[in-house]
Amino acid sequence: MQREDWDLRYSQPDLLWSATPNRFLVKEAAELAPGRALDLACGEGRNALWLAERGWTVTGVDYSAVAIEKARRRARDEGVEVDFVCADLLEYQPSPSAYDLVLVLYLQLPSPDRRLVLSRAAGAVATGGTFLLVGHDVANMTDGVGGPSDPDVLYTADDIVSEVPGLVIEKAERVLRDVPDEDRPAIDALVRAHRLRPS
Repeated sequence: MQREDWDLRYSQPDLLWSATPNRFLVKEAAELAPGRALDLACGEGRNALWLAERGWTVTGVDYSAVAIEKARRRARDEGVEVDFVCADLLEYQPSPSAYDLVLVLYLQLPSPDRRLVLSRAAGAVATGGTFLLVGHDVANMTDGVGGPSDPDVLYTADDIVSEVPGLVIEKAERVLRDVPDEDRPAIDALVRAHRLRPS
């Protein structure tokens, strides 16, 4: 989808996605000590806001100006401070080794673009920091529910492992996500990794 398509989707008065944080983020990050976090493809900011409420210093990046404005408005309404940035992730270059947590949740790009963004995302993880990716698994197209139907923007956890250089993989697995009013779950890929501290 193009930027204009996302702007149109986000232009509806209600939130496009849930106001609550992603369930896998909550599970994986709840016990992490707060530090600096980078949320790439942050949309309306639900995950960035959740982290900020828990003491993280958060930068959220998305290329939809409409989504970013909704995120800023929600942050103001809730009294939460997040640095929301409107930028195309194909051009955005995060500071190297600067973030204790880097999130890439449901960013579905053609594989060459994805490799570029993930290489930069991996490079932004600080020593001792955590990288977390969750996205629609390729198996979701045939066996799951929802999500994109273009196989080139889908992937497996193993695909992602090779695209985050310099990180130590902790988890690379297929996970199931219950979807309301559906008779089967969605199928996601989850990768969690970290950058080693020097010995």
